[in-house]
Amino acid sequence: MKTHRIARLPGNRLHLQEGPSDLVIAAFGGPSEIERAYAAAEDAFEGLLAELAGELRTLRQPLAAQPPALKGATAQRMARACWAFRAQYITPMAAVAGAVADTVMTAMLARAPRLERAYVNNGGDIAVHLTARHPLDIGVVPSLARARPEGFIRLDVSQHVRGIATSGWRGRSFSRGIADAVTVLARSAAEADAAATVIANATNVQDASIRRRPARELDPDSDLRDLLVTVDVGSLPPEAIAAALAAGVRTAEGLLRDGLIEGALVALAGEWRSVGGVGSTPALRT
Repeated sequence: MKTHRIARLPGNRLHLQEGPSDLVIAAFGGPSEIERAYAAAEDAFEGLLAELAGELRTLRQPLAAQPPALKGATAQRMARACWAFRAQYITPMAAVAGAVADTVMTAMLARAPRLERAYVNNGGDIAVHLTARHPLDIGVVPSLARARPEGFIRLDVSQHVRGIATSGWRGRSFSRGIADAVTVLARSAAEADAAATVIANATNVQDASIRRRPARELDPDSDLRDLLVTVDVGSLPPEAIAAALAAGVRTAEGLLRDGLIEGALVALAGEWRSVGGVGSTPALRT
């Protein structure tokens, strides 16, 4: 018996939903190849949240000197994506949405390897598959509050990007920063998810108009425990906006130099900053 919701959306897209995981999937290619891919997605998604729940206690622990002992492939994918950031406070949960998207995409390609292109969008954290002559346009948002694409990034197979993720203080997860949106391009959705979290946390400044509370007060089960997370951002002076954006850009530039991301867009108070050429080339179209 299926434990998740299944629906077909306009454009022959597949919708899978269970708990916080809300996947919109699109595959392109021959009709039979698409159907095999969608069947694989349903099979991979079945029981996936239960599998993660079985290791939730470990997944909510901050990464330390030794990799955590995790059994499930998706849980391991989460930990690998976050491992590079272990010098700061981070748990594998920072990559959960992207890792779920990666797991479903991997299953689709195993059963339908001749797909022309595909994406698995888990609430804005997206795994993508590309082939020659079949680029993919992905919408980017400058504010998670509006959640309306105001530009498009064109991806093609010549790039290393196979995952995109967006984080910010009004997103589904708590943020320690004040970014309205940080969109990251990386080699997997899990890696993009983890990096977007880190850059969004770094996009920060101290100002009286910003309200923060301990994460545990908002959610007793939060993996951020007593760390302060942003709950409101009032009107900021221009110098505070500039300082927060500069802090986020410095972090993103460091991750780009280290090969952890392929590019990023940082947005706050109607202003954008680009790292890695994203947004300064025709790849970003409005």
